[in-house]
Amino acid sequence: MVTVPIDELDAAGVLAAAEHTLRQRRAAEVEDLLLIAQWADLHATDPRRGPGGQRVWCGVDRLVEIGGDGTPLVQDLCLPELAVARQTHTLALRAAMADVLDLRHRLPRTWAVVTALECEPWVARKVATLSRDLDQFQIPLVDAAVADAIAGESPARVLDLARAKIIEADPARYAAHLDEHLRRRYVGLSRTDQHGLRHVIAHLEAGPAVWVDHLVNRIADALDARRDLVPHLPADATRDELRAEAFGWLAHPDRVLDLLDPPTPDETPQQPARRRRSRAVVYVHLHEAALQRHGVARVEDLGPLLLDQVTRLLGHAHVDLKPVIDLHDRTRVNAYEHPETVKERVHLRTVGEVFPHATRISRHVDIDHPVEYDEHGPPGQTGDHNAAPLGRTSHRAKTHLGYRIRQLGPDSYLWRTPHGLHRHVDHTGTHVIDAATARDLERTAAIQRALDTFVTRLDETA
Repeated sequence: MVTVPIDELDAAGVLAAAEHTLRQRRAAEVEDLLLIAQWADLHATDPRRGPGGQRVWCGVDRLVEIGGDGTPLVQDLCLPELAVARQTHTLALRAAMADVLDLRHRLPRTWAVVTALECEPWVARKVATLSRDLDQFQIPLVDAAVADAIAGESPARVLDLARAKIIEADPARYAAHLDEHLRRRYVGLSRTDQHGLRHVIAHLEAGPAVWVDHLVNRIADALDARRDLVPHLPADATRDELRAEAFGWLAHPDRVLDLLDPPTPDETPQQPARRRRSRAVVYVHLHEAALQRHGVARVEDLGPLLLDQVTRLLGHAHVDLKPVIDLHDRTRVNAYEHPETVKERVHLRTVGEVFPHATRISRHVDIDHPVEYDEHGPPGQTGDHNAAPLGRTSHRAKTHLGYRIRQLGPDSYLWRTPHGLHRHVDHTGTHVIDAATARDLERTAAIQRALDTFVTRLDETA
């Protein structure tokens, strides 16, 4: 790469330099990890045995297990000197050495992706840390899944996948850890400050915490509509003030029930209680094998959970079972807005935003038309074939800054940035490609669409 002053680079030059710098930074991080691994290799012999195998007592130095099960032992007292050379704390070096030993010996497929500079080393290190409690026979399940995803998926999605595979590899251990952490739940109060205010501090399971947050929002909305019930609040009260007031109302459940769902004169005493039970909409992504073996599900906005946790999450709510959604269905409509059925299928296929390297996995996205909608165009422009979930910022960038997007299939999107970078986004993540590969993908997709259209017309005339 030609080196020129940064302030003389044009837009294309900045993008090329950014990609080059990314690889340089990753290469430097990998080199650092390799040096740490080499230091561990140089100090892998038992310091209490001499060259002839005889026992030698030399202080307290000894072989210790730095990484997870299956990693080589390392001399305990070798750590401080390398820490000094790296100008870091011994514990920081110990953590880095544990990670690189785990990657090299327990997560070899993931380590191969790291050394090829195709992913962020810190993400792989985080996976190594998360999975350290698994034994050497359980860890390959995590390695295989992460290695296939880490080069293309965003860090958040990779770590979510890793957590799910860790649960699947040893559900009994996870359940035991869960029970241990449930014993640490608490609700506490801080001291009263000079203004008569206190902090309420709670450490809850994720499900109940979501329920509490939802209830506080409902009460805040109701109080916002009934300001006569809170005359002490200023007219321009912020959302935080309304939520704080709503949280205080939880101390008076009868008032909350009357506020949210006032009984009608013809109701019996039992009817309001039945009507006031919360209703839940929970999206659970579940493979058939989870019901037969490990019982791991991914709950949107909460992450991977055991099925027992899902049961507790829904224990006090009305549960409406919805039919399984067939992701092979296709719908076209003669309108600008995508139908809810299409939005649902698009989200289930893509599980979040499809802008290159995006991290958002929420349903709170815009559904964009990759091929711009033309109000004077042909019918059927809106549907599964022309739908891309995008965050508001990426949607605006795509609309106003000259990004080009082509939908190659139900969950496959081809991007070209304003300055000519190409990315392919599919269910496995974001893939860096060149212009020639982009043309091949688009040509292949066009041929497949033509074949599908031909087969459809044959079926219609049959």
